[in-house]
Amino acid sequence: MPQSATSLLLNPHAYDPAHFDDETQRVLNATVEYFENRGLAKLCSDYHDKVWYADFLDFVAREKLFATFMTPARDAAGDPNKRWDTARVAAMSELLGFYGLSYWYPWQVTCLGLGPVWQSDNDAARARAAAALDAGGVGAFGLSEREHGADIYSSDMVLAPQADGSYLATGGKYYIGNGNVASTVSVFGRIDGVEGQDQYVFFYADSNHPAYHLVQNVVPNQNYVSEFRLEDYPVRAEDILHQGDEAFSAALNTVNVGKFNLGFGAIGLATHGFYGSITHAHNRVLYGKPVIEMPHIREAFVDSFARLVAMKLFSGRAIDYFRTASPEDRRYLLYVPVTKMKVTDEGEKVMIQLGNIVAAKGFEKDNFIPIAKYDTTCLPRLEGTVAVNLGLVLKFMPAYLFMPEQQPEVPTMQLAKDDDFLFRQGPTRGLGKVRFHDWRTAYAEAKDIANVAIFTEQAEAFTELLLTAAPDDVQQKDMDFLLALGDIFTLIVYGQGILEQAKLLDVDTDIIDAIFGVLVKDFSKAAIAMHGKDSSTPAQQEWALSAVRKPVVDEARFGRVWDEIVALSGAYSMNP
Repeated sequence: MPQSATSLLLNPHAYDPAHFDDETQRVLNATVEYFENRGLAKLCSDYHDKVWYADFLDFVAREKLFATFMTPARDAAGDPNKRWDTARVAAMSELLGFYGLSYWYPWQVTCLGLGPVWQSDNDAARARAAAALDAGGVGAFGLSEREHGADIYSSDMVLAPQADGSYLATGGKYYIGNGNVASTVSVFGRIDGVEGQDQYVFFYADSNHPAYHLVQNVVPNQNYVSEFRLEDYPVRAEDILHQGDEAFSAALNTVNVGKFNLGFGAIGLATHGFYGSITHAHNRVLYGKPVIEMPHIREAFVDSFARLVAMKLFSGRAIDYFRTASPEDRRYLLYVPVTKMKVTDEGEKVMIQLGNIVAAKGFEKDNFIPIAKYDTTCLPRLEGTVAVNLGLVLKFMPAYLFMPEQQPEVPTMQLAKDDDFLFRQGPTRGLGKVRFHDWRTAYAEAKDIANVAIFTEQAEAFTELLLTAAPDDVQQKDMDFLLALGDIFTLIVYGQGILEQAKLLDVDTDIIDAIFGVLVKDFSKAAIAMHGKDSSTPAQQEWALSAVRKPVVDEARFGRVWDEIVALSGAYSMNP
């Protein structure tokens, strides 16, 4: 029997991660128990009062949450429960996101801070980080700077060579999560007097060192996003993690691993917000009429529900590509930025729609909806802007659309496995050489679903645009135009992942049709946006108008999806 869409959504009151091993289940269930026992009132008051989440970090230390989930097997000292298992990392990211960005964020930036360490061959530094994690410590990723952002070519963190071969590091870092308490801080800088790539370095620092000066929290909320400064911080040989090209690769590969978590945080936030919104609207009567009987309210709920389920499906499939990656199969390099960029953007859209529905309720201090509304606006803007990620996605477009090759089948990857390849990804060059399987296969297998068929027409039309009216030399340097092109291409990749995961999970075709009804409208909107760009040519404008489609309207299908949504009213509310 096909799986219902609602069964895909996280519900802490019915949470059963039975597909994981015993210890993973224990930690996930303990996390649910911690938050539910803490209750909604405490969660909301701490959020609005900007209370530092020391009690959560105490829980993390007590349960060895970060240590168990973020220590690779190589550094586990024989503990069979410790491994870097992307499936359970994603599950924890979604679960923490469900309770708010304030709890997801210290987890996320610890992941980033550990990235350069776990990619290093420095055994002493690795052992030091593993011990710090086991003791309940957290990590920080000391990359960005106030004047340069994440521009790693322009670091003002300078290491001055000393006569004994060590260095003294001086400089500031800005927007560094956990920088106030992290025992493992991976810091990017450059060696004074060295030119070219060899000048760049990643080194291990500790926020407890007297030469580490905490300046301020740069954000006005519960998270601690630090500015810190090093003044003659001693850096010994055993503190050096990477130098030269390896330092560059470590920075970018860390972001590949770490930014993958953003999509799952967005799913958790939007899911919690959805439960609160449907429960509120279902019990709300205005002008003598139940709110949910208003057609525009139902339409908004179905649209936001379809987007939420699509987020869940695509991200779940991206896990599989991440976990089967190898030097020979780097398809994950496309699915990672799409997960980070598209899924987080969709989370924001979901909460905007729900905010329109619940109106004033979404501003009150005693429920989760305002938290989800604000926090989902943050995620698309963390670890690189949409423009940066779209620029990356576009590098894969020619090979993805026009050069399919036979590739290994990618199974569902939920098994207990240490994903060690993530920390030996190697150089970040050669993205144009990555090859993909035929994207048309997933669409052809779902051609009997009405809105999938219409979206497939639009996707094929896009390939014709690139063959007959491709961007000229000027447009290829026009980022505004390329971003519009990237929006359309991303929809095709997104749809492919959704269809593959829906097939693997045998998801009911009603929700797939509803999802692709949304994607048809999104494609049409993106085509119109491209039509209006300053540099679009007459041929491209003509194509844009010809690509506009209306989804198939199926009232019976709409009614069945709506019935699923209404059944979620009261299905979950956080313990008070």
